[in-house]
Amino acid sequence: MNKQYLFTALFALLLGGNLFSAVAQNNDTKPVDEKYLENDVVSLAGKEGFTFRTAAGDFLFKPYGLVQTTATFNYFDDQGLESLYAPNIANSGFAIPNAILGFTGKAFGKVTFNLALNPAKSGGALLQQAWFDVALKDSFRVRVGKFKTPFMHAYLTTLGETLFPVLPTSAMAPILLPYDLNDVRPSMATGFDLGVQLHGVLDHQFLYQVGVFNGSGISINNATKGMAYDHKWLPQLLYAGRIAYMPKGEMPATQGNPSHLREDKMLFGLSTSYNVEAQNHSSSNWRVGAEFAMIKNRFYLAAEAYYMGMHFTRVMAKSKPENYWGAYAQAGYFVTPTLQAAVRYDVFDRNGMAEGGWLNMPALGVNYFMVGSNLKLQVMYQYLGRMGHATQMDRDNDGIGLARHCATALLQYTF
Repeated sequence: MNKQYLFTALFALLLGGNLFSAVAQNNDTKPVDEKYLENDVVSLAGKEGFTFRTAAGDFLFKPYGLVQTTATFNYFDDQGLESLYAPNIANSGFAIPNAILGFTGKAFGKVTFNLALNPAKSGGALLQQAWFDVALKDSFRVRVGKFKTPFMHAYLTTLGETLFPVLPTSAMAPILLPYDLNDVRPSMATGFDLGVQLHGVLDHQFLYQVGVFNGSGISINNATKGMAYDHKWLPQLLYAGRIAYMPKGEMPATQGNPSHLREDKMLFGLSTSYNVEAQNHSSSNWRVGAEFAMIKNRFYLAAEAYYMGMHFTRVMAKSKPENYWGAYAQAGYFVTPTLQAAVRYDVFDRNGMAEGGWLNMPALGVNYFMVGSNLKLQVMYQYLGRMGHATQMDRDNDGIGLARHCATALLQYTF
């Protein structure tokens, strides 16, 4: 996808929004409803900012942006790098993990839409998301396009409002295979993908999401799938679903926000997905997850566990499946209205349940919100530990590519 064409199109849309505002904005309209501002990047609830709408209120257009800059220090064990001759300090320095510019809005009271570009990425991932959502009613909505798949509280949290600048390693790091099957190793998270989803909230307490996706991830925007080799009747797609019970009403998708210091919300969720003949058609991956999250005034708490089973196709001649699991618990507390302390404990059976040993990764963090300027500073430290391995070689291999000590500072600006 040509970056020049993407930025030209986005600039034209933003310019069109400004011209539209000059003739159509009405200062007497009601505040923007939260449900029409979903974008999975930054929370826009209650933030008018650059918002354009018709006098009748049947059309709304809201641009938004997020820029994140990090400084990272990673110290690896000798066996943690691809080359035995590499220095222990690697993958360190400054980075821009995300630089997102997008817009969201509503039309005719039924359709919501969102498009976001992320120039910090390349290839198909440059288009972070692009979707429209038709609300036949609040309890039954249809979303089509590229968006987050319904799996995992850690990933479904608004990007700019996560408790730590880095998501749990057990959710994002690739698993290890005991043999060389393909050039792509899956992680627990399924992330952004292209597809269609039915979703809604019943009685402000019961959330459901059921969808079918390509299963190719954020980097591929093309239709590349066919019928399964082993399951002749089943297309090679990702089938996913999630349900959640929110006994105290709809819970905001945040892990820390100074504007939510008087909330009292709770969520219990279950999710599952089946990616038919994924990873270059080598295996069908089944995932199951359970999640809990709560916000009580200044306190945030979450715990989550997930499992993935890889069942290999007949052509791979591997009758034995491989199974993996991960889990984490994390908590945050606003010591002051703008200073949040954070702690996380993360475990990951990265080498498979058939092999002994797992990774444990405690982390500490501090978040400082600069209210009035939309700036947020996040600082964290994570340690990589290993337990239960039969040999030292098993311990070394399980941590390949992961830093023993990792310190990250992230400065974020949103509008």
